[in-house]
Amino acid sequence: MMVALHNAPLNIHHLFKEYGLTIKVKKGSHIFREGERAENLFFVEQGAIQISKETEQGKELTLRICGPHAIMGESAMFCKASYHSTSAKAVESSQLLTLQTDTLELLLSENPPLMLEYIKWLQTESLKHQSRLRDLMLNGKKGALFSTLIRLANTYGEFRSNNEVFIDFALTNTDIANLCATSREMINRMLNDLKNNGILSFEKGYITINNLQFLKDEISCENCPLSICRID
Repeated sequence: MMVALHNAPLNIHHLFKEYGLTIKVKKGSHIFREGERAENLFFVEQGAIQISKETEQGKELTLRICGPHAIMGESAMFCKASYHSTSAKAVESSQLLTLQTDTLELLLSENPPLMLEYIKWLQTESLKHQSRLRDLMLNGKKGALFSTLIRLANTYGEFRSNNEVFIDFALTNTDIANLCATSREMINRMLNDLKNNGILSFEKGYITINNLQFLKDEISCENCPLSICRID
């Protein structure tokens, strides 16, 4: 799987390597569930992890798909949020580093330059989430799909030309619907329209965007930095 690495600072990775524990997770296994105590942070070394939230009606919303160099569980840092607000599940067999929250807080407090790196990274993560929430709320169902496809291209894309991108991450229509906060039936119709118009093509769960600029033009893309316009 091709992954662009624009996530946690490298020095943070070193802290996890030096003080954390390595765990291996099989595909389909949960790392943590919503409502469980949040006592550890997780650094993804290999694989892919889905971060999601369920509504009271049982509908699932996928918030992130974390690849290598992503940190999970960071919302519990330096606060009293002792319970996970989301669930994390491996969508591929994965290898993670885990570190107790208290330990990382202490290590960062003792190293101000590293603390500053961590704060900058948190700011970038906040901008990513704000940007995605804006697109989901303001651009309608079509805009939600188009912006999600653009983010997938920026995160897992293999650029073959200026406009053609192969998304090297297998996704079902249900997966895409969960990322767009809409129904699978709606996504099916919109994806088929894009396929019939030559904008997308599909093969065994993999998407190739044949005209990325079309998607950007349709939602008046602001060309945010690649560190912001991502799905992880």
